Amino acid sequence: MQVQISGSKNPLGYLLLISPFFLWGTAMVAMKGVIPHTTPLFMAGFRLIPAGVLILIVAALMGKPRPKSWLGWLWIGIFALVDGTLFQGFLAEGLVRTNAGLGSVMIDSQPLVVALLSLWLFQEHIGIWGWLGLGLGITGISLIGLPKEWIFHLLDSGVMITTDNWQQLFNSGELLMLLAALSMAVGTVLIRFVCRYVDPVLATGWHMIIGGLPLWGISSVVESQQWVNILPIDWLALGYATVFGSAIAYGLFFYFASSGNLTSLSSLTFLTPVFALIFGYIFLNEVLTTIQWFGVFLTLISIYLINQRENIGGNQTTTIMDTNTTSTQNLTTASNSLDV
Repeated sequence: MQVQISGSKNPLGYLLLISPFFLWGTAMVAMKGVIPHTTPLFMAGFRLIPAGVLILIVAALMGKPRPKSWLGWLWIGIFALVDGTLFQGFLAEGLVRTNAGLGSVMIDSQPLVVALLSLWLFQEHIGIWGWLGLGLGITGISLIGLPKEWIFHLLDSGVMITTDNWQQLFNSGELLMLLAALSMAVGTVLIRFVCRYVDPVLATGWHMIIGGLPLWGISSVVESQQWVNILPIDWLALGYATVFGSAIAYGLFFYFASSGNLTSLSSLTFLTPVFALIFGYIFLNEVLTTIQWFGVFLTLISIYLINQRENIGGNQTTTIMDTNTTSTQNLTTASNSLDV
């Protein structure tokens, strides 16, 4: 069965497709509000480990089989390092140095990397409009992530970037967000290899626990007073980010990613910064500079072009992912379990 991005005859499937991106965008805002009262690595581990436990409980209720080979555990370990420890570590540290809306935009640049990796590894079609989208995306990300002094300096003189500029970039939250985006992109591709040996729901749960433990370990050494100043409202925000922004969102996303078109699926993340910017403006009074807004605009257009490349190229139907009837029924069952 085909689940379409628009005109879908399966409203539940459509809502499930967009729900991870809404949950990620709003969780980004919730995490930013907690940061002043806790430490980034503790928060990253808190977002992963309890969520992983919840997913494993759901997997057990669904009767998912445990990994039965050392290769399965090896792939889970690699998946945990890249998409768990590195992604959440870079994300949490980056949030300290940037705002939730901008951070979400940086994170959601990962479809550009996913497209290239999917072309290389799985021969997924990109086409001329997809390549145009990638080009616009690189430009947009540069306008968002590079210090504005770089941009004006290059436009005015075209002179090479100085050592001080490089130091400024490496100390910026935007670079950390780009590294987080790269980690998530690689993790999205890795799920295809992981699922050759392990059920995707089960793999998602285990990789959260295994990936979160090093974050708490490092936090115990380099951070202090991780939970002393956390307010009751902060615990609610952390709970939302853990249950909805991690357990449910990642469970659904990696279920889709295990069998669908990765380039098209990941392109739906253009919705995440929209949600994050809206809720960041409402709750945190965050604003972007004019240059960054233009970068956001180019980035969203680029991801739209990647997602709609087949439609623009003349094909009548663009799909987000190709699944059979059994997979769709399993997804509905998994969704019902998550909603309980």
